[in-house]
Amino acid sequence: MIRRLDLLDTADDGIRESEVFRLALQHSIAELGCVGGAVYLRGPMSALRLVSSTGLPSSATRAWEIVDQDGPTATARAVRSGERVWVAALPSDVDEPTAPLLSRSGWFSVPLMYEGRAIGAITCLTGDNQEPTAEQWTFLTAVAGWTTNRLKKMPAPARLGTDLDATPVGSWAWDVRTGELTWDRTAMRVYQTEPREFAPAVETWMKVVHPDDLASTLAAVERTIRTQAPFEAEYRVRRSDGGYTWTRASGHVELDDAGQVARIVGRGWASDAARSTRDALSRALRHMSDAFLSVDEDWRITFANLEAERVLGSAGEMLFGRNLWDLPALRQVPDLEEKCRGGAARSTAAGFDITLADTGRCYDLRIVPVPGGLTVYFTDVTDRRHREAEQAAAVRATAERASRTAELTTQLAAATTSEDVVAAVAQRVLPLFDAQGLLVLVMEEEKLVHIGSVGYPSSFLELMHGARGMEVADSGPLGDAVLTGEPRFHSSREEWAAAFPDTGSRPPSDKEAWAFLPLTASGHTFGVCVIAFDTARRLTSEERTLLITISALVAHALERARLYEAELTRSEELQQALLPRELPAVPEATAAARYVPAGQTADVGGDWYDLIPLSAGQVALVVGDVMGHGLSEAATMGRLRTALHTLAALELPPDEIMGHLNDIVSGLGEHSYATCLFALYDSTDGSCTMVRAGHPPPLVVRPDGTAGFPEVAVNPPLGAAFPPFETTRLELSAESLLVLFTDGLVTSPQREIDQGMGLLAGLLADRAGSPDLGELCDSVTAGLLPDGATTDDAALLIARVHHVADRQVASWALPEGPEAAGEARRHVREQLAQWHLEDLVMTTELLASELVGNVIRHANGPIGLRLLCSGTLVCEVSDASLTMPRIRRATDTDEGGRGLQLINALCERWGSRYTPEGKAIWTEQALPGTAEQEEAGDGPAGSPVPQS
Repeated sequence: MIRRLDLLDTADDGIRESEVFRLALQHSIAELGCVGGAVYLRGPMSALRLVSSTGLPSSATRAWEIVDQDGPTATARAVRSGERVWVAALPSDVDEPTAPLLSRSGWFSVPLMYEGRAIGAITCLTGDNQEPTAEQWTFLTAVAGWTTNRLKKMPAPARLGTDLDATPVGSWAWDVRTGELTWDRTAMRVYQTEPREFAPAVETWMKVVHPDDLASTLAAVERTIRTQAPFEAEYRVRRSDGGYTWTRASGHVELDDAGQVARIVGRGWASDAARSTRDALSRALRHMSDAFLSVDEDWRITFANLEAERVLGSAGEMLFGRNLWDLPALRQVPDLEEKCRGGAARSTAAGFDITLADTGRCYDLRIVPVPGGLTVYFTDVTDRRHREAEQAAAVRATAERASRTAELTTQLAAATTSEDVVAAVAQRVLPLFDAQGLLVLVMEEEKLVHIGSVGYPSSFLELMHGARGMEVADSGPLGDAVLTGEPRFHSSREEWAAAFPDTGSRPPSDKEAWAFLPLTASGHTFGVCVIAFDTARRLTSEERTLLITISALVAHALERARLYEAELTRSEELQQALLPRELPAVPEATAAARYVPAGQTADVGGDWYDLIPLSAGQVALVVGDVMGHGLSEAATMGRLRTALHTLAALELPPDEIMGHLNDIVSGLGEHSYATCLFALYDSTDGSCTMVRAGHPPPLVVRPDGTAGFPEVAVNPPLGAAFPPFETTRLELSAESLLVLFTDGLVTSPQREIDQGMGLLAGLLADRAGSPDLGELCDSVTAGLLPDGATTDDAALLIARVHHVADRQVASWALPEGPEAAGEARRHVREQLAQWHLEDLVMTTELLASELVGNVIRHANGPIGLRLLCSGTLVCEVSDASLTMPRIRRATDTDEGGRGLQLINALCERWGSRYTPEGKAIWTEQALPGTAEQEEAGDGPAGSPVPQS
């Protein structure tokens, strides 16, 4: 409370009287939790006049503007006694008294004392019907003291505005039963009646009331008698000069013992000043620029100004008494009644836009609740709404362009080819400017070459650019944009013709307007982008600026794409160079392979495949995958493939070969890994020895169409493995398909590896007997990679294995003594005679004799001789020694060392390999007629069919 009093003391000394009353009321109500309050000042003739109120509806304050000082209210009692007054709420079973401001809630009042006399009172309505505490009474008394102290400091003229001396208020009483009317002298002055002329009858009053106002005033009296509600009326009374003056009257009823109205007691005062103000206000409203209507509680029009008559298309007399939404001008406005009633139900000002069908004008319709009805304003906002719509459209267009530009930037950032860049411009730029044509050209070998277009026929592109591009100097605005690096804009054909009068022989297609945007990146202009329109179009400065900005983005994206394309081309060329150009034709197997590079968004990979011919009817099939993508991975693939060829040529066992490859990968770094599947197939017995390092298993498809993935021992990937590697030996039936592949063939973002392997098996099982393995490879890749694009590169190797017939192989065990050489020569002569290879007898006898002699001299154990006729003639001698022969140059004085030189001179190739029992040394000779077939283009000759 002290804080509130301190706050009141900080108020400026110059504040107005109304502000003093407002502050006193607000702090009193807030401190005691009241629902409302009022300040009354004493006037003449025992009247108290309301000068300020807070929290009370106007319907209540209007009825009690004048309060009888002699009445029973808390205000009147406080002013009469000069002391604080508390009036508790009446019980619910007691009728509400007729005295003003008495209700079902409690009231308290504190007098405003000035020089020992009460000049008014502060009265508040409590919310909980609790009398203030002693502390609260002290606070209220202090607030009243602060109020009177402030009033003392004001000059006299400042207080006259709230004093009732300037407005005489008369008292009257009317006995309803007898009709007796009583006026005091002030009432006689108010009603323009001399005391000597006054007769105490209601007819005296009726005589002075203007005839036009009498009916409504009597109706108010009748309503008060019927409902016992307060009486209030405003009407004109006749002056002594014959004119009329406006007065207001208010009163309340007094009941008899039977509860019937006995008397009406009230006050009357002149209201000409207020009426003049209202008339002036009415004239102002009549001529205001906005359309203004006043409607009653039933939405009937009671007032319309001139602008409202013009907007609604009806004269005032045609509007009065009609419902708002029944007017012809408003009848077609959708949901008008619902909107109006909804706005009025909120008891606050509400507004919405309407469009009149007759004029097409847009109006802001505002509804403001007032006592007894509502006021309705029509403000023409057509131009404003048009401007707002244009501004909103401009904002939307700017936002859309910003969004499209952001989308274009994102799409250009992801573009990896020139086609991607052209597609991004077509999708994002053409719709943005409502363009229909796009042409992109770049400089190649001093000529402008077309790399992409939209909206131009092929005949026009051929005419404009030809098959090899066109000279920059002869390309009109295209070359001009490239040579100057400046954009060119032509909004019509006329502008084109005026700028380039010599290009009449080369018409700009059927387009009507163009923007020629140079493509400049890194300070170099290397092309031009043309945006074309089907109709004449003059671009705004903002649009031109945006197009120039976009052309810079396109230029940088196109430069990146072209660099990427060049690098990708070089990488793919390198990768293709590292893969086999073609698979060798070998009698042990018929094979075909395919390599599918990753999509254009990925670098080159490290997948590879190979088929390596070996000795004595053996062939190696291999497929591998270096982890990662890029030039380094492709180079690693080339190193592994070369190493594998070298190791296979040494005819090391598969597990040792894989161990050496593991050492190579481990030496590349701790993050280098590769997978590999190596299969060694022996056509003499149909065996296939496999070693698998982190790679998918092979697929075997038998001649009857059954397909499956055999169990092959799994070893860690190369670079993460620790030798020795575990091998698996399989038996393959003749004409079976052995399928090796990398994971890129069977996996994808939408497919797990198990699903892909199942699809692969199904595709091959249906076409196991296909004679063309190349077509089979194509069908497999098309079935597993339908779009030809994959996130990883893929390799596929399909081999149909063959068996060597028993009649194509002959083997013998030789004695371990010197006689072994002669026996070997005999076996050679006899067998080659059976195979009709007499031309090779002498050479083969010499080779066999030399090989057997080396075994007798340098090795030991059982000696074996084998002849194999399958594409070539192989002569093989085995023993139990693990010592491998090495060719060396013999000097003139050396007694030995010339045997291997002789062997090397007599055969096409020779070698040695380890066997489970020791080693084998072999030689290989071409069969008669093979060279002639190769020269004729028939490829390697097949093996002759030995005669039995």
